[in-house]
Amino acid sequence: MDSAALLDLLGNENRRRILRLLARKPCYVTEISEYLGVSPKAVIEHLRKLEAAGLIESHTDDQRRKYFHIARNLRLEVNVSPYGFATKSAYPASKSLNLNRCSHLTLEIQDADEDHDTDELLSDLARLEELENELSLAQRYVQGRMTDVLERITEAVGAGQDSGMYADVLSAVKQEPRGVVELANAVDAPPGMVEEVLVDLQENGLVTHEPEGWTLATDD
Repeated sequence: MDSAALLDLLGNENRRRILRLLARKPCYVTEISEYLGVSPKAVIEHLRKLEAAGLIESHTDDQRRKYFHIARNLRLEVNVSPYGFATKSAYPASKSLNLNRCSHLTLEIQDADEDHDTDELLSDLARLEELENELSLAQRYVQGRMTDVLERITEAVGAGQDSGMYADVLSAVKQEPRGVVELANAVDAPPGMVEEVLVDLQENGLVTHEPEGWTLATDD
């Protein structure tokens, strides 16, 4: 599901509370209604939207009572800074992915398919929770460093509040020479705006216009 649509869906507090409840156990409509303190009709509408988004599923027990439960793992990331706003949703990676080969991770996680007793499983859980915290810290560090770099770009080009646009255009130009329309598509901005940025960057000696397109200026 598109991350923007997912944000809109989860903007409703009752839908978030439903997901918190279902993360603990499958529930039927009456249980959810009592938990939320809202009518069954309202609960059914929330469940319909969550089910349509693929976040929950339902099954019927032997007494033909319909239970709802979380359908799958899903991670939603939101990054907000003075220089940009981005959202990203992702499903878990394939079980064949071996993160132990990543030199940036300090924790060793055993294969989840191995046989473990309860103590070993609890130890695995503790290590994974520690790894989750470590990755969260790493994401915060990266976002902080990106903000720092963008601030330096602001100082370098004197872009002011438009530094995010300047950084995007410079990054796109660095990849390969491109025309204005190609760059506009790459940074998702109107061609006229991109052209104004390019002219300003050219005056500051950061880009140059060659026959193959706009490219980073080089020191002769």
